[in-house]
Amino acid sequence: MSSKPSLDALRIERPSHHESRGGLLWLWLLLLLAAGGAAWFFLSKRTDIPVVQTAQVTEHKSDGATRATLLNASGYVTARRSATVSSKVTGKVTEVMVDEGMEVKEGQLLAKLDSSNVDAALKLAEAQLEATRTALEETRSNFDLAEKELDRVNKLSTSGASSQSDVDRANFLSKSLSGRLRKQTADIVVAEADVAQWKQQVQDNTILAPFGGIVTSKNAQPGEMISPMSVGGFTRTGICTIVDMASLEIEVDVNESFINRVKPGQRVEATLDAYPEWKIPAKVIAIIPTADRQKATVKVRVGFEKIDPRILPDMAVKVAFQSDESVPAGKSLTIPKAAVFDDNGTSIVWVLSGEKVERRAVSISLTSGDQSTISAGVSPGETIVTSTSGKLQDGSRVKLTKR
Repeated sequence: MSSKPSLDALRIERPSHHESRGGLLWLWLLLLLAAGGAAWFFLSKRTDIPVVQTAQVTEHKSDGATRATLLNASGYVTARRSATVSSKVTGKVTEVMVDEGMEVKEGQLLAKLDSSNVDAALKLAEAQLEATRTALEETRSNFDLAEKELDRVNKLSTSGASSQSDVDRANFLSKSLSGRLRKQTADIVVAEADVAQWKQQVQDNTILAPFGGIVTSKNAQPGEMISPMSVGGFTRTGICTIVDMASLEIEVDVNESFINRVKPGQRVEATLDAYPEWKIPAKVIAIIPTADRQKATVKVRVGFEKIDPRILPDMAVKVAFQSDESVPAGKSLTIPKAAVFDDNGTSIVWVLSGEKVERRAVSISLTSGDQSTISAGVSPGETIVTSTSGKLQDGSRVKLTKR
């Protein structure tokens, strides 16, 4: 048998008609898959368009000059003068004369404690003082009589009508009564001090207002025990809490990175969360010369220029530390504070033009509440972005949110 391949082995097999038709079908299928993938890609890109909310730049006219805001912070209204009034002794409350919201004056009676024991002790001390005074009067009379007798005996002795023993007896009686007189005089001082002590204890069972103010809480009721120290159980440590409303001020924690923008006497505009439209003039009282290492803040005291009954302790408040320079009166452009974005330290806004946004750098001259005054960068009536669902770039296509 020959080892050379035969001519039949070198023949090229041609595909049949059915096999060539199946290949074309696979090619069309691949083309359809590619087209579908491209369509999905472009549609998915379309759905990635950021959704934005917008507002318009508005123009306002101001008659007076306004001050630029250097720093915004938040804090709470606190009372510089506030006290939970307690008693000096432990005792049972018999009467409470105050209630929440009541105005009291300095020295006004707030409550009474059971003083029956000390009242009895005071009466005893006063009786002992009276007895000592009576004994002193008796001794003083006897001493005067002894002095006269001694003088008479001495005169008789010079004339020989009296013996030396009579003189010695009269002299001894006079000195004895003189010593008793000094002792009883000292006993009166002791008795008077004892009476004063019991009077003080009686006074300690009455609780007086240490200063004038408003009662903000009533902490004890008649029948309860009260003590100047915490002893556990059901013993109270205070009758009521008094706040001097004239001492209300604001305490603000300022980030230590911005404390250089604050100085004593600086003008401040305060806004209570309870009255957001009410702008309250205030000023910096003092910067507490220590920092909180945990929060990296410095405490600043801010005082109201005028106290108003609507201002209450522990109210939340926002403060705007203002510049010494003022923005002149005239026309001003205002936009929502939320429309100002920070771009590496530069304040920018996104201006809507058709379906695209344009990046604009702006100059902010004043921020008050949720509004910012713009001195350059935008024009009246332009539409700006206040919030976005994605990242924006200059020329980005956006979609408006449906309201």
